[in-house]
Amino acid sequence: DSFLKGYSIEVMPRTAEKVESFRDILPTGTRVYIANIESPIEEMTATARRIVDEGFDVMPHFPARIIKDKATLFDWVARYKDVGVKQGLILAGNPAAQVGDFSSSMELLESGAFTGFERLHVAGHPEGNKDIDPDGSDRNVMDALRWKRAFAERTDAKMALATQFCFEADPVIAWADRLAAEGIDLPIHIGVAGPTKLQTLIKFAIACGVGPSLRVLQKRAMDVTKLLVPFEPDDFVARL
Repeated sequence: DSFLKGYSIEVMPRTAEKVESFRDILPTGTRVYIANIESPIEEMTATARRIVDEGFDVMPHFPARIIKDKATLFDWVARYKDVGVKQGLILAGNPAAQVGDFSSSMELLESGAFTGFERLHVAGHPEGNKDIDPDGSDRNVMDALRWKRAFAERTDAKMALATQFCFEADPVIAWADRLAAEGIDLPIHIGVAGPTKLQTLIKFAIACGVGPSLRVLQKRAMDVTKLLVPFEPDDFVARL
């Protein structure tokens, strides 16, 4: 199916450790995002090195609010380049976690640190983002996307939107249509939660700030018989 062609996966250093060989489970060249949940940079780069060496395109997360300063950012990028990384997912991150000089993905992009990277992805929020738009609108999010669209035009890096995972297709479809109408034509990579225990998925969805579509999981959780059956994204993907 062309819709699923070129799919990516996401791991954390500790989950990557449990995978004996990524070659056994993924086609060579698959993009592997490495989530940075405040992992030490040494763990992040060691994981990146291992996955690059197995033949995959590694894209680590750069959450602005956990990066202390410009020197730290440039150091991270240099370390990743040293192990063969040429891609990055540029994020703002959790506002409560801000530890240094950066508060947004735009500040990271403007820093010049990513010169030489071939691909830069930024976050998409099909259900909005209350940290960015506390009033429930999408005004600030849309302004930021227009800025990123303009940045994509003036940089050599390929850019795309990687979305937060959702559990209802219709809001994602409406959001994609809205972007097209606004002239924001960056490619969209849609976040999909894989087969997972329902309790685990609800915990991660709340932690990641998943929006109204979380109700799909909560409704399902009310049926005790379904608590024992892993959530699977088949209906969501088929609708998209």
